[in-house]
Amino acid sequence: MVNSMGQEISFSEFDKSDFESFLLKLKAETKLLKKMIEQDLFSTRSPVAGFEIEAWVLDKNMQPAPINEEFLATLKNPLAFEELAKFNIELNSTPTPLAGNVFSRMYRQLQSTWSSAYQHADGLEKRLLMIGTLPTLKQSDLTLANMSDLNRYRALNQQILQSRGKPIQLDIVGNEHLKLEHHDVMLESAATSFQIHIQLPLDIAHHFYNASIMASAPMVAICANSPFLFGRDLWDESRIPLFEQAIETGGYNGASHGPIRRVGFGTDYARHSIIECFVENLDHFPILLPAGLDSDIEAFEHLKLHNGTIWRWNRPLIGFDDNGTPHVRVEHRTPAAGPTSIDSMANAAFFYGLAKNLSDEIILKGLALPFSQAKDNFYQAARYGLDSHIIWLDGKKHRLQSLFQTELIPRAILGLKSLGITNSDTEDFLEIILQRINSRQNGSQWQRQFIKSRRQDIPLKQNFKLMTETYLKNQQSGIPVSEWSAK
Repeated sequence: MVNSMGQEISFSEFDKSDFESFLLKLKAETKLLKKMIEQDLFSTRSPVAGFEIEAWVLDKNMQPAPINEEFLATLKNPLAFEELAKFNIELNSTPTPLAGNVFSRMYRQLQSTWSSAYQHADGLEKRLLMIGTLPTLKQSDLTLANMSDLNRYRALNQQILQSRGKPIQLDIVGNEHLKLEHHDVMLESAATSFQIHIQLPLDIAHHFYNASIMASAPMVAICANSPFLFGRDLWDESRIPLFEQAIETGGYNGASHGPIRRVGFGTDYARHSIIECFVENLDHFPILLPAGLDSDIEAFEHLKLHNGTIWRWNRPLIGFDDNGTPHVRVEHRTPAAGPTSIDSMANAAFFYGLAKNLSDEIILKGLALPFSQAKDNFYQAARYGLDSHIIWLDGKKHRLQSLFQTELIPRAILGLKSLGITNSDTEDFLEIILQRINSRQNGSQWQRQFIKSRRQDIPLKQNFKLMTETYLKNQQSGIPVSEWSAK
């Protein structure tokens, strides 16, 4: 799996010739990719699963601790990486065939990786937390002094601000209204996610990509874990507008507010092939990081770096099998991090099952849901969560919570069965999703209920600290969020 901001580069300042040279190589690699896809030269390997989970390093007062360089240097885990902010880290999985008892195995690996990292943080008198947005975070924490010391981050900050020509404006209207101005890309680090990967045979990759787009509304609602930002109660999944606005810059001709946006839901399904996404990358998005990469054209390094600066909520990726054969992956980016390891794996199980079932149906019957409707469903679900109403495949409006029970979970069960997942894994992990539906409690709902149930005479700042401490204890218990008490 790859870091969400892409590969490291050798320097952070560029001139006109760097952009011209990079563009020539990007055009050549995109042309070669198209040719190899047309000639079926990609991996036919059965689906492979994986994930990335982002986490916060905190001090004992539940404040961000900008020590990821020291933390990672002493942790020495090849699955752990830095993130944009010095108080964030990323933990990766090893690719695992999506069959049998895959979720039990991935859960054990996540638990092992997490436990080791958590104990290491404890030895440094720090805490590790997985949550979408940190309730105790202050805007003043998001400074360039707290940016991880990597060239790609410095370059990204410089290029995004240069392309925008103005400071970043955050304006989120939810249960409350948050409006502010920020002068660097560090706002992006306020949003941490659980990114689900699937490697796919080429012939079904674009169908599964389209299915992931359709599944995004249910996923963002059931996984919601980010209601608060800088003390304001916003969306059920406030990461969505936060991330979209934090590094907002658009396509050519300054179309930052038009349909072509670097961060967002995308512009359409992939109608015939996954290559359409990479052609759009070339045709519509200016180069942000024109690094001189000393690599063969067949490595697609320029194409991968450019793709890593375009943040669709469902993003196609190019990688390679162990024998060097290129493959396609889909990265599903809508879930927030947390609340627990078991919740995260349940989220992955539900995604794989639902998207596989929808993909099979798309192959048989075509696309029943217009892209514009899938997009509208997504933002409705991100804002209102399980209480949202979306228009589904039958063309009718459904309350999302009811749709889970009547159709979405049954679809996920069928999808997992078609992948060859064991009955025990299917039942164990989808039961966690069902409990969340029945209790009407995901991470966002628990956080809101916790704050609502506290004494009103205590300052909100103290309540957020207490809530984060309680959340951390619950997370360490391993009990699914549906069973957490907000009292």
